[in-house]
Amino acid sequence: MKNIAIFASGSGTNAEKIFEKFNDHPKGKVKLLLTNNPKAGVIARAARFNIPVQVFDKSILYHTDDVLSWLKEAEIHFIVLAGFLLKVPENIVKAYPGHIVNIHPALLPAYGGKGMYGIYVHQAVVAAGDQVTGITIHQVNERYDEGNIILQIRCPVHPGETPEEVAAKVQKLEHQYYPQVIEELISRP
Repeated sequence: MKNIAIFASGSGTNAEKIFEKFNDHPKGKVKLLLTNNPKAGVIARAARFNIPVQVFDKSILYHTDDVLSWLKEAEIHFIVLAGFLLKVPENIVKAYPGHIVNIHPALLPAYGGKGMYGIYVHQAVVAAGDQVTGITIHQVNERYDEGNIILQIRCPVHPGETPEEVAAKVQKLEHQYYPQVIEELISRP
């Protein structure tokens, strides 16, 4: 059984799909939610699944080993970013090499990097007139959105679609594929 920690900053729709997938799963269990946002909707979602929550601020994340200690205390094997807006610090990346994944709402390397998240990504896709977008599930390294790509799934962008309409299509892909990929990854020896 692999213990999973989820880092999230927002409402937590992807996190909730992961909570559902690993609720009574034989190969993995979400043991901890970590958030930098004390008002994040994901906290209430975690409570419904009886998942412990640790709230921290940037100074704790970047200037102490507290977060890494919480991960070790919970015996975490695998880390999932689900709408986490801060860069994972080097001490955590080094402690979990190849065992941290993220999902990005575009086809990386396009529309990646600091500040490119949520609706900002979809606004950029629509503004550029792209005909295709999608999701990228990738490993996490010390730089935003530059880790090895695990999976990309595409969907069309039709003329006249709004960023909100594109976001809704992309979110459906996230909810469908992210829990599946996590399951595959934690099932590996």
